[in-house]
Amino acid sequence: MAEPIWLYQFRLILIGDSTVGKSSLLRRFTDGKFIEYSDPTVGVDFFARLMEVEPGKRVKLQLWDTAGQERFRSITRSYYRNSVGAVLVYDVTNRKSFEHLESWWHEAKQHTMPHNMVFILVGHKIDLASEREVSQEEGQQFARTHDMSYLETSAKNAENVEKAFWQVTREIYELVEMGVINTEEGWEGVKSGMMPRSYSTIPLSAQQDNGGEKKCMCS
Repeated sequence: MAEPIWLYQFRLILIGDSTVGKSSLLRRFTDGKFIEYSDPTVGVDFFARLMEVEPGKRVKLQLWDTAGQERFRSITRSYYRNSVGAVLVYDVTNRKSFEHLESWWHEAKQHTMPHNMVFILVGHKIDLASEREVSQEEGQQFARTHDMSYLETSAKNAENVEKAFWQVTREIYELVEMGVINTEEGWEGVKSGMMPRSYSTIPLSAQQDNGGEKKCMCS
């Protein structure tokens, strides 16, 4: 199958503690599936998917799923520089994962300078309501303090998963269109694609044809 046509390519990285459900979110988003139990990510996994941000305008997302364990942090850090967006994930049933958000945010900001990075905060596993340890208000306050969008999600129920990735993609797209974020030689965060005149005739359903592209970048 020929490579589908896209206007931009954005490189996003998922960060947060181990077991918060980063891999589950990505599998739900790219494959439409939920896996109850999965092995911890070792190193970095790669996924890809197309999203339509405006009628007839699609963006290709490169999605990097990082290991949350401390022993893999040096590998994770090497992927920050070439990312334009970060999905910062915590588990609403695990207060420690919420308390560690500041460290993850600071590390990402430090390793992406001088480039701009767009963040979205995701409180995950809201299907486990009876086990919640972090309130929605706390998540909202953290997001406001750090100037980022916020959503609560469930990969198990598919709640707000699509919306979370669309939100961060749309924010990046608008900044690129305004010239706040630019493509740069040697930087992989944003790449320009080709947009032939006939592009708008490609059916939106083609987005799903390449939805499950995945490869592993394991150590």
